[in-house]
Amino acid sequence: MAAAGDLPSCRDLPAAVSAFADAFVDFAVSGIFFPSTTPTPTPPPPTPTTFLPSPTRLVAIGDLHGDLPKSLSALRLAGLVPPSSSSSSPSTSWSAGPTLAVQLGDILDRGGDEIRLLYLIRRLAISASGEGGALLPILGNHEVMNVSGDFRFATPQGLREFSAWAGWYRAGLAIKRRCARGGGGDGLDPPPKNPFLGIPKEFPGVRPEFWDGIRSRLAALRPDGPIARRFLADLPTVLVVGDSVFVHGGLLEANVEYGLERINAEVSEWIRGERGASTVAPEFVRGRDAVVWLRRFSDGVNCDCQRLEGVLGMIPGAKRMIMGHTIQTEGINAVCGAQAVRVDVGLSRGCGNGLPEVLEINGGGTDVRVITTDPAEAWQYRKQGAEKAAIATVVKEKKEVKGGLALLVRESHGLKEVQAKAA
Repeated sequence: MAAAGDLPSCRDLPAAVSAFADAFVDFAVSGIFFPSTTPTPTPPPPTPTTFLPSPTRLVAIGDLHGDLPKSLSALRLAGLVPPSSSSSSPSTSWSAGPTLAVQLGDILDRGGDEIRLLYLIRRLAISASGEGGALLPILGNHEVMNVSGDFRFATPQGLREFSAWAGWYRAGLAIKRRCARGGGGDGLDPPPKNPFLGIPKEFPGVRPEFWDGIRSRLAALRPDGPIARRFLADLPTVLVVGDSVFVHGGLLEANVEYGLERINAEVSEWIRGERGASTVAPEFVRGRDAVVWLRRFSDGVNCDCQRLEGVLGMIPGAKRMIMGHTIQTEGINAVCGAQAVRVDVGLSRGCGNGLPEVLEINGGGTDVRVITTDPAEAWQYRKQGAEKAAIATVVKEKKEVKGGLALLVRESHGLKEVQAKAA
C-alpha cells in the first residue's frame, strides 16, 4: 500500500478533476453527458434574454410538471427531437434546425422526473444552438415556489429523485475536496461549497421518510442552490420574440412600466442568491397579480380584452400574449381576437394527463396554428373512470376553464388545428 505522501497530488489538475466530478454527477443523475469544455475562469452571471427577433419557425410548449414521457411526446410532436426519443433513452439531438421553441415554465412539481427534465431541456438547448435553433424555457410560478422553499406540490416520487441527486452530488463534492485547498490538495480556490450546510435534518409534522427528500430539495433549489443556479437562474421571467410576448401567468401595465428586462434581472439575481440570504421572491413574482400567477387573460372566455390590448400596446410591436399556468381542458385556444393565446393543456399525468398539443407560429407571426396528437394515439390520454374525479379536483384547484372554449375560439379566431403523431 502506498504511503500517504506517495498519493498523487492534485496541484496541477484541479480544474480537470472538478470537471470530471461534474460529468460524473451529471451522468449518474440524468444519464446525460454535457459537451466538455476547456476549463476557464468562472464567467460573469448571464443576464436572461428578454427580446429576440422573430424566427422563421416559432413553437410554444406549455407546462410540463415533472412528466418526462409526456414532455417527450410534446417535443416529438413539435419535431424538436427524433421520433425514436423515449423516456428510457431520451435523445439529446435537436432535429428542428433553426426553430426557436419556448417552454412556458412549470417544469417542477406534480411529477417525479423534475431533475431529469431540467437536464434534458438544458442539453437540448445546447444541441439546438449548434443547429442554429434555440430552446428557451421561462420561469413559472412553480419554479418561484420551489426556490422560495414552498414544496406544497412536490410528490413523493419527486422527493425521492432529489434524494438520489443529493447522494451523487455529495459524491462529487468528495472528489472535488480531494483537490481543494485545505482538503488534501492545492488547487481549487475557493473550495467547493456544501449546499447542505445550515439546512435542518428533521422537519416536525412531516413523515420522517420524506425528511431527506425535503432537505435535498431545499439544498438544490434555494437561492444559490446548485440546481437553482445552474438550471433556473439564467431563465427569463418574460420573453418577447418578434410580435409574441411569452409569460407564464400574464402581464399588467405596472409590469411593463417597471421594465421587463428589470424584472428578469431582479428575479435572476434572487435565484443566484445575490439579494441577501432571504428566500423571499421579488415583488413582481409574488401575489395574485404577479407575472407568474396572473389568470386575468387565461381563465375563461370573458377576458378583459380592452385591458390586454392596452398592455400589448405598451410593448413595441407586440400582437399577442402567450401564456401557460391555467389548464385549458379543451386544448390550446385563443380569445380577444387571438391576442391572448393559452397553451397549458394539463399535459402532465400529475396534472390532468392532457392531450399533447403545441403552438406553432410561422411566417414571422402571420401563420398561427395548433399541432395536436393524431386521433389514433389520443386514446391513451383520454380521461376515464376515477381519473376524471382527480382531474376535476385539479381543475377546481387551479380555477380552470369549464369546457367548450377551444372549439368556439378555433372557429372564430383563426387558430388552425393540424394533427401529428406524438410517438
